[in-house]
Amino acid sequence: MSPLLLALAVTLVKIAVVLGAVMTAVAMMALIERRFAGLIQDRPGPNRVGPFGLLQPVADGLKFLFKEEVIPDEADKWIYLLAPLLAFVPAMAFFAVIPMGTPFTVFGIVVEPLIAPSSFGVLYILALSGLSVYGVFLAGYASGSKYPLLGGLRATAQMVAYEIPMAMALLAVVYAARSLDFTVIADAQAGTWFGVVPKWFVLPQIIGFFVFWVAILAECKRLPFDLPEAEAELVVGFHTEYSAMKFAMFFMGEYAHMIAASAIVTLLYFGGWHLPFAVPGGNLGALIAFAAFAAKTAFFLWLFIWIRWTLPRYRYDQLIRLGWTVLTPLAFLNLLITLFTCRAPGVN
Repeated sequence: MSPLLLALAVTLVKIAVVLGAVMTAVAMMALIERRFAGLIQDRPGPNRVGPFGLLQPVADGLKFLFKEEVIPDEADKWIYLLAPLLAFVPAMAFFAVIPMGTPFTVFGIVVEPLIAPSSFGVLYILALSGLSVYGVFLAGYASGSKYPLLGGLRATAQMVAYEIPMAMALLAVVYAARSLDFTVIADAQAGTWFGVVPKWFVLPQIIGFFVFWVAILAECKRLPFDLPEAEAELVVGFHTEYSAMKFAMFFMGEYAHMIAASAIVTLLYFGGWHLPFAVPGGNLGALIAFAAFAAKTAFFLWLFIWIRWTLPRYRYDQLIRLGWTVLTPLAFLNLLITLFTCRAPGVN
């Protein structure tokens, strides 16, 4: 097989594995969140379909597949049908530039756990993040109903307010690592200070991490910032008029966005796959690196769920005020601190 065909085959296999893993994780996250909510509220949660309720996601998927597809008479049909794709596809596309560990060898072929190596992965993520708002806004606009429209308008204003501090927090990490490549950013956090303290960016960038995490909660439309959905006020907001698989695509897109956001936080602030101690080389080291990356990502997914079922929802004016008057100045302050403390090589 020619090198070009071999590279293409390896890339296609990696795409299939990553998409399969993400979709499985999305299904399991739906179950874990419901079980965790039951634990917090002192009730069992889903526990009837399969052992320990493990087949509940399968039952939910079959239910969505066989439900009737309803399109409102007042809807703008083509935009109405396009909006779920615009919400789901960018969330899945995040994983193209997210590295998940160190290279390993299979049948003599060195495989990098990354679909598309990119020297500008951070810019790619920011572009997709800006694109995802179109799915939400167009869903609200095209539904032909007042509640979805209000939800879409809320989502647009919310994402504009929180993308600015998020981008500024990202810029500070990029300056500290001198790269837009997630692999380089993760490798910049290898090693320890004084032989004990990990060189993770969360320590010198603690303000930036706080800003980025809060902005991520708002970007993912999760409590306490789920105002675009706000069941008590807007039914379920921008996807009120959606049913069956079109609704499921919004649902899956949200969880895929959460998984990607957790992986990005791990790469930017918690060393990615790096651990404070040395790990062996070869495939064993690659396995340990992937396990470390997966464990850190799982922690932030758990934090998403914990926050949702613990904190009350913000009022809309409080949400906007927090983004513009608190997070944006904090992000700017963090960027200034980074510029003055992380000088470029060769600068006195």
